[in-house]
Amino acid sequence: MKISLLTFLTLALMLSCESNEKERPYRAFEAPIAKKIAKELTIHDDTRIDNYFWMRLSDVQKNAKTPDAQTQDVLDYLNAENAYLNKAMAHTTNLREKLYNEIVGRIKKDDQSVPVKDNGYSYYTRFEEGGDYALYCRKKLEDGAKEEIMLNGPEMAKGYAYYGFGGQSVSPDNNLIAFGIDTISRRQYTIYFKNLDTGALLKDKLSNTGGSATWANDGKTIFYTTKDPQTLRQNKIVKHVIGTSQSDDVVVYEEKDDTFRCGVGKTKSDAYLIIGSFQTLSTEFRYLDANTPNGEWQIIQPREKGLEYSIDHFEDHFYIRTNKDAKNFKLVKTPVSKTAKEHWVDVIPHREDVYFQGMDIFKNYLVAEERKEGLRTIRVMNWNGEDHYIEFNDPAYFASTTSNLDFDTDMLRYNYSSLTTPNGTYEYNMKTKKQVLLKQTEVLDPAFSVDNYMSERLFATAPDGTKIPISLVYRKGIEKNGKNPLLLYSYGSYGSSTEPTFNSTRLSLLDRGFIYAIAHIRGGQEMGRDWYEDGKLLKKKNTFTDFIAVGHFLIDEKFTNSNHLYAYGGSAGGLLMGAVLNMDPDMWNGVIAAVPFVDVVSTMLDETIPLTTFEFDEWGNPKNKAYYDYMKSYSPYDNVEAKAYPNILITTGYWDSQVQYWEPAKWIAKLRELKTDDNLLIMDCNMETGHGGASGRFERYKRLALTYAFMFDLEGIED
Repeated sequence: MKISLLTFLTLALMLSCESNEKERPYRAFEAPIAKKIAKELTIHDDTRIDNYFWMRLSDVQKNAKTPDAQTQDVLDYLNAENAYLNKAMAHTTNLREKLYNEIVGRIKKDDQSVPVKDNGYSYYTRFEEGGDYALYCRKKLEDGAKEEIMLNGPEMAKGYAYYGFGGQSVSPDNNLIAFGIDTISRRQYTIYFKNLDTGALLKDKLSNTGGSATWANDGKTIFYTTKDPQTLRQNKIVKHVIGTSQSDDVVVYEEKDDTFRCGVGKTKSDAYLIIGSFQTLSTEFRYLDANTPNGEWQIIQPREKGLEYSIDHFEDHFYIRTNKDAKNFKLVKTPVSKTAKEHWVDVIPHREDVYFQGMDIFKNYLVAEERKEGLRTIRVMNWNGEDHYIEFNDPAYFASTTSNLDFDTDMLRYNYSSLTTPNGTYEYNMKTKKQVLLKQTEVLDPAFSVDNYMSERLFATAPDGTKIPISLVYRKGIEKNGKNPLLLYSYGSYGSSTEPTFNSTRLSLLDRGFIYAIAHIRGGQEMGRDWYEDGKLLKKKNTFTDFIAVGHFLIDEKFTNSNHLYAYGGSAGGLLMGAVLNMDPDMWNGVIAAVPFVDVVSTMLDETIPLTTFEFDEWGNPKNKAYYDYMKSYSPYDNVEAKAYPNILITTGYWDSQVQYWEPAKWIAKLRELKTDDNLLIMDCNMETGHGGASGRFERYKRLALTYAFMFDLEGIED
C-alpha cells in the first residue's frame, strides 16, 4: 500500500513527537508561572528591576499561625513548584526508590563511633537498627562498666518533622549534661540540662542560643551565646548559674560590631575559658581562669583589620596560630602574663610553600596539621625539637587529627580517607611511630572493593595561567573516549578546602559509569592563603573561570563531553553554579544548585538578613560602588538572560537561615521567564527544613536520590 509524502511526513512527525514526549515527559505538564510585581531597587544612580521581590517574607509572616495574603501567595508558589517537580519526575519514582534503598543499604544501621576518653569516662554515639537519630552514650573507665544512655535521640525526636542536636557538654563533676535542640531548622537552639544520675531534666532552659554551653570548673556556672533575633548573629556571651532563671543571667560580653560574631569555649588544658570574636579577616580573644567564673575577662590581643589568630594553652604559655607577618600562618607562643603581639615568639615560622592549618598540643608533643602542594600532612614534634611526618600514599587524600582530649599520652588519633578508601580512625604512637586502625567505615555491599576504583590528581590551566588541581575517581576499566558522564563538584569560597574523601553514596554514580571530579578552585585554600585571596572580593570571578577551565580540560582530555557533563554545588557553591550557568551555559548537560546563594547584590545590601554584615570581607560591601558594580556583573539572579540554559535542578528549604528560600525561588521564576530552551527546570523546596536539609540520618538521602535520578534520567539510565 502506498502512502503520500504528506502522510509520511505527518506520520514521521507524530512518531518523532511521541518519541520526544517519551524522552522528555515533563513537557506534558505546565510549569508554574510566578506573578510579576515590578520593584525598583536603586543605589549608586543605578536601578535594578526585581519582578519577584514580593517573594520575600519576614520571620513574623512565616511564623504566623494564619498566613496573610502575601504569605499565602508565596506558599502557593512554592507548593506549585513542588507539585510540578513531582509531575515532571514522576516517571523516575521507581528509580529514586531504588537509589534511596541502594544508598542507605550500604550504611551500617547499628553503627557506633570510636569511643573517646575524657575525665574518667569513655564517650561515644551509636545507632540502633533503623534509627534515624543517634544515642549519645558513655561508660566509666573501669572493668564491667555499664552503658549510660545520656541522650536517646530516637525517643527525643518522636513527633518532630525536624529535630537537630547542637552541642553536648558534660559538667566537670560528670553529673550534668547540657545539650542544644533546634526543632525549626533555623539554628536557634534551646539549651536543656539533664541530671545523668537520675535521668531528670532540670528546670533550667535557655532559649535563642547558639546551641552549646561551656562549663566553668565549679560545675555550676556555664557560658553560652545568644543570637540577635533578626539577623541570627551570635552577639552576646551570657553567664548562667544552674538552678536560676534565664532572666537572671548576666551578659559578660556583647559584640557590638555587627560585622563580627562571637563564641565561647575552653582550652584543652581546661585551665581557661575563652571568648572569641570572629570576622572574615579579623579575630579577637579574651580569657578567664576557669576556676574563677566571676572574674574579669582579659583580652589577649586587640582586634586589628587583617590580623587573624586562634589560641590554645600549654603550661605557662598561650600557643597562637596567626597570620601576623605570615600569609600562610605560623605558630607563636606568648606568656600568659604578656599576651599582646609584641611578645609573640615564633615556634613554627612562616613558610611560603606550606600552609599551617592547625595544631594539637600534648604533654610531650606538638602536632601540626599542614598543607603542601594542596595535600594535607600531619607533622609530629616533641618539645625537644625532633620531628617527623606521618606518611600517606594515595595521590589525593584527606588526613586530620581528631578527638585528642587526653593531654598526657603518646597516642595521637587521626582520620584518613581518600577517594577510593573509606574513612578510617587511626591511633598513632608518636614515640614508636606504630599505628593501629581502630575503625573503618563499613560499606555494606558485598560487591564493593577498593581495588575496583581508581583516583587521579590532575591540573587544568585557568585563563590567567594558574594551574588548578583536580581530584578524580572512577571505576577501573573506564575508557577515556569523551563519552563518559561526569559530575564535577566544587565550593570555592570562605577559604574552605574541598577534601578528596570517600563517600559510599558516590558508588551509585561510579558503578553506573559516572566519573566524579572535584575542582579545587580559587576561593578555597587548598594551595595556601593566596589561593583564597585570589578568589574573593574583586577577584571572585577567578572562582568561576577556574571551574569553567576545569570543565573544558576534562572535555579536552576525553573524560567526557558537554552532552554528558554535569555540575553540582551548594550554598556558596550554588552561587558558583549560577555564575557558570550564565557565563558558559553550553558546556553542561545538567546543573544541580543546592540551597544556592544567587541574589548576591540584594542580599549583601540588606543588613537585616543573617550572615550579611560579617561577610563584607568575603564578597565586599555593595554600598561601595566598586563592589556593587563587580557583584552585579556576576550575581546569578541579576544576570539571567534570554538564552538557552541546560537542564537545572534547584533545591532549597523554607526555613533556611543562611540562604533564604526566596533567593532560589526568585531565580527559578526569572529563569522560566527568560530562558529560550525547553530543557528541564525544577525546584525542590523542603517546607520543613533549613540550610542543612533533613535532620534524620536517612531522610536526607531522599533528596540525594532525586539528584542522582535527575542526572540518570538525562543520561537514559533507567536502572
